[in-house]
Amino acid sequence: MISISSNLNLMIKAAEKASKSVIRDFGEVEKLQVSKKGPRDFVTKTDKHVEKILIDELSKIKKNFSFISEEIGKIEKKDKDNIWILDPIDGTTNFLHGIPHFAICIALESKKEIVSGLIFDPIKDEMFYAEKNKGAYLNNKRLRVSNKNKIDECLFSSNHEGVKYSDLNMRYSGCAALDLAYVASGRLDGFFHNKINIWDVAAGALLIKEAGGIVNNLDKYNQNNIDIRASSSTINDKMLENLKNF
Repeated sequence: MISISSNLNLMIKAAEKASKSVIRDFGEVEKLQVSKKGPRDFVTKTDKHVEKILIDELSKIKKNFSFISEEIGKIEKKDKDNIWILDPIDGTTNFLHGIPHFAICIALESKKEIVSGLIFDPIKDEMFYAEKNKGAYLNNKRLRVSNKNKIDECLFSSNHEGVKYSDLNMRYSGCAALDLAYVASGRLDGFFHNKINIWDVAAGALLIKEAGGIVNNLDKYNQNNIDIRASSSTINDKMLENLKNF
């Protein structure tokens, strides 16, 4: 069993508690697909409810830590150097349509640097997490990025569907957080995305770095509309060469 910090342990417990609500509500989405009202309002309520659970759980022990979250925005408390960064459900469009591919995301920023990150896929029961200088893990198994060096053998993900990226083999799953986690675990070789928010990428960026990969263009964690480039170290230069005009 690997040793984890008290902060990461708190993050894991908060995500596990919130996931119970996510799984229950996801089971109701399919029933709502055929209703006149539809599932959109229901999913919005789920998003906000999960956010509340995360904030409540994280605040029980770290009472003074601040927050940045997708739904509620900024919550400034006494401790402005330590900030929880939350995305209650990344991949809400998938959730909305009954596609079982979404994640709960929590990151901890301390003095302008991401020091802990967690991405939890509650449907597949996959818990990705990392701490600065301690490595990246999936359910206690150490993660490493892929070691491919031929671009035509690699698989990339991006938000810009329908745009040609030279010879890059492309996929996009509808969940940026899981795409980043998949780069960290070697399932994908690279990820690039324009105009994305910090809560979508904070945890995943740390995962990739701790798994031996490279993340570009994330030097200011307090900014939104981020253009991110992330990949294994062996393919990074070739990926960036293909993205010169992106």
